[in-house]
Amino acid sequence: MLVDLMELYTKNVVKINEECSFSKEELENTGIIKLDNVKVTGDISKNSLDEFIINIIVKGTMVLSCAISLKPVDYDFTSEISENLEEIIKKSPKNLENKQKTIDILPIIWENILMEIPIRVVSDDLTDVKTSGDGWELITEEKENVNPNLAKLKDLL
Repeated sequence: MLVDLMELYTKNVVKINEECSFSKEELENTGIIKLDNVKVTGDISKNSLDEFIINIIVKGTMVLSCAISLKPVDYDFTSEISENLEEIIKKSPKNLENKQKTIDILPIIWENILMEIPIRVVSDDLTDVKTSGDGWELITEEKENVNPNLAKLKDLL
């Protein structure tokens, strides 16, 4: 997603209204199964100090694996990015290349999408999932087994 920085010198604002998708190769090792139709809206503007400010909202639905059943689960996310573009470039100079007065903002978007991935998701329709078996039991946040020998230690804290 290339943005023409020369346009900022004449207009002071470049509007962004794009949609992007990511291939399976790009999603490898992220935990995301599928990520399509990510909507990116906002603008890049030049302030009175001649700094480029990026203000965009990234919205989409990522498909993740359920932590219990491993079935695909849709997870809606929204990420707001509002930063000085030059500071972002300084933080990660190898990811952003400024070639002939254009800049690719896709690495900025990708980095913020990765920060939106939850630690775990659980599907809403877990009806036929086995929660116990021979010598094992699923422990949830509501039900937590405490060793009776160590229960008194909890009172100390």
